[in-house]
Amino acid sequence: MASQGQIAANRENARKSTGPRSRGGKARVSQNAWRHGLSTPFQANAAQIKMIEKLAKQIAGPLRGRIALELARAAAIAAFDLARVRQAKAQIIKDAPGSVEPPPIFTGSIGETRYLKLALRRKALPPRPTPEDLWSTMPCDEAEPTAEAVRRALPQLARLDRYEARAVARRDRAIRAIIKLGC
Repeated sequence: MASQGQIAANRENARKSTGPRSRGGKARVSQNAWRHGLSTPFQANAAQIKMIEKLAKQIAGPLRGRIALELARAAAIAAFDLARVRQAKAQIIKDAPGSVEPPPIFTGSIGETRYLKLALRRKALPPRPTPEDLWSTMPCDEAEPTAEAVRRALPQLARLDRYEARAVARRDRAIRAIIKLGC
């Protein structure tokens, strides 16, 4: 059982760790889950629904039962989720320092907005921010910059592995269930 001193200390710590209090801080924190959108369920448009149905029929093969088609749809949706994750990974590698294209000067709309507001207040443009000189540490050989870009993007890529593993597991589980139905 906790002593009165521990209870008082816990309450004091709880008062300090209540999250952001300002309107701007709350707005920033509310966007934490929207970095890549992979945690949201797949929302298909009309063209994608047709592609999912076509893929589901290919996965189901000769099995035309309602259960087999539902499992095949689940496998097809998981395949689309897997494609989304792999597309996000490719984008991270493309945007990595040292890849083919240089990084943007403004990393987001907030930085660009701040720059423009400052320019409007001063009536003259402030010195334009320059991107970090990330290429100065890049290797000179043609094959090595891409490898170095991927190495620098690895922390971000590792965070997406969870989403990829889940999509693969869902797809494989549905396909195994279809195979059991066929036997």
